[in-house]
Amino acid sequence: MNYFKKIIRFALPYKTYGILNIICNIFYALFSGLSFMVLMPLLEVLFKKDAVKITEKPTYNGFTEFADYFSDSLNYYISDLAGSDASKALTFVIVLIISVFFLKNLFNYLAMYFITFLRNGVLKDLRNALYDKTLELPISFYSEKRKGDILARFGTDVLEIQHSFLSILELLFREPLTIIFTIAFMLTISVKLTIFVFIFIPVSGFIISLIGKSLKRKSDKVQSEQGTFLSILEETLGGLKVIKSYNSEGSFASKFQNSTSRFFKFSNSLLNRTNLAKPTSEFLGIAVIGVLLWFGGQMVLVDGTLKGEQFLTFMGLAYNILTPAKAISKASYSVKKGNAAAERVLEILNTQSPLGDKEHAKSKETFDSEIAIDNIAFKYEDDFVLKDFTLKVPKGKSVALVGQSGSGKSTIANLVTRFYDVNNGTISIDGENIKDLKKASLRGLMGLVTQDSILFNDSVKNNILLGKKDATDDEVMEALKIANAWEFVKNLPKGIETNIGDAGGKLSGGQKQRLSIARAVLKNPPIMILDEATSALDTESERLVQVALENMMKNRTSIVIAHRLSTIQNADQIVVMSKGKIAEQGTHSELITKNGVYKKLVEMQSFD
Repeated sequence: MNYFKKIIRFALPYKTYGILNIICNIFYALFSGLSFMVLMPLLEVLFKKDAVKITEKPTYNGFTEFADYFSDSLNYYISDLAGSDASKALTFVIVLIISVFFLKNLFNYLAMYFITFLRNGVLKDLRNALYDKTLELPISFYSEKRKGDILARFGTDVLEIQHSFLSILELLFREPLTIIFTIAFMLTISVKLTIFVFIFIPVSGFIISLIGKSLKRKSDKVQSEQGTFLSILEETLGGLKVIKSYNSEGSFASKFQNSTSRFFKFSNSLLNRTNLAKPTSEFLGIAVIGVLLWFGGQMVLVDGTLKGEQFLTFMGLAYNILTPAKAISKASYSVKKGNAAAERVLEILNTQSPLGDKEHAKSKETFDSEIAIDNIAFKYEDDFVLKDFTLKVPKGKSVALVGQSGSGKSTIANLVTRFYDVNNGTISIDGENIKDLKKASLRGLMGLVTQDSILFNDSVKNNILLGKKDATDDEVMEALKIANAWEFVKNLPKGIETNIGDAGGKLSGGQKQRLSIARAVLKNPPIMILDEATSALDTESERLVQVALENMMKNRTSIVIAHRLSTIQNADQIVVMSKGKIAEQGTHSELITKNGVYKKLVEMQSFD
């Protein structure tokens, strides 16, 4: 129950439905007990046709005599209404029984009706909170997690919590109340027989509880393994070309089958343990009923301390305890399974983002002078990627970062956009440390175009509108023209309304990249960061994209991370990086004159 105390806050907005559910459950429990009590006058009408009718209104003589009082009162009213006509008496009793059962089932439906809103509301809010947290957590968090495991927490884990909430409400209100009301009615019939029942029910409950002790651990294994095979599936879909080209279908199929085999084994263990609960509880319940038949039968036939119709009603009430008792045992199993799911969901929800905005973080709307990277050091894990790195990017200037793979170029882009925080040193904009600015405000000043064109399964227009939500169609088309993308977009079946498929799969690499640039153009930020925006393109596409980039960077502050040096020769400053440090810097002509690292890189690419 520990984790559900933390989950319960998601049910608070729907507490009205919870209260209505409890009220309906109280009435359900009451009528559930009464449905057996009203059988007594029916049994008297059927089996005691010649019984003396009660002509005087009965008096109440205490709780333990309530059954007699209840039966005699009904008998009195039946006698008054039906007189000596047995068929009328029978009709009255049957109408009474039908009415009680109708009310019992009506309140049962209403209880389930109201709980539905609470359950589905919790489901909706949990998923929304998980999604918000997914967006909030830093990119580094997902480098350590399997995507399939995250998807499993959104799906099956949240559903498990939803079903467990229903079980908890049954556990706390409906079923215990049914048992309490039923026992109260049983006490009115025979205190001695009820005490006898109390001896056997705890024994049964203890035996059933032994079965469920390991359910949380087993459930946790099932849910974790589900995350594993979903991750393998997600990786397979993303890398299908590579898998097929290397004839690796067999090894990936083997990996997936190993995971589903473990899932098969864990699921069998969990379900077999869960399924043991029902037959065990039913057998123990029938055993209790059997003992009651013997003991109660003695009281009717030998001692004469109990009437036959009272004993039959008592047996019905005793059986009425079995259904909620079984439901409680089932609910307790469900809670144990749900506890494992809640633990996995809360692991995400309780993770604090190290990149959260400070309490009094500032908003910055304009970029006025320069970006200053001052003596920073950074590491992703153990080894520093950047050390003692210092750079200034004046407003309106373009600065290019070049160097071999692993020299730390893309890390600069990740740090300036605050996808990660520096370990030492500071990065500031117009003298303001970016850690003191709101992330949304900081990123609002920047446009990012990456090597991998990240597009979404939507229309061209909606992909471009990420840069400016309220842009008109004319503004979208103008951005596409600047990015050299209009020439192919205008020929698409529905123009800017054409869906481009999953990750833009209906477009070529060059087309996707030009849409990414158009998105940045529409945003029109004062600072542009281009992370190897042309390195994955063919020569023709690169030429078109390069023209688009030059159009976009006019009179704009730019940090350009380049692999192909031919694309950055016109930069105001070129910074050559090596092993996380600046090896040399200057303009293209100055660096060629120095005859250093940059010139060697240019010569290596001269055949391009």
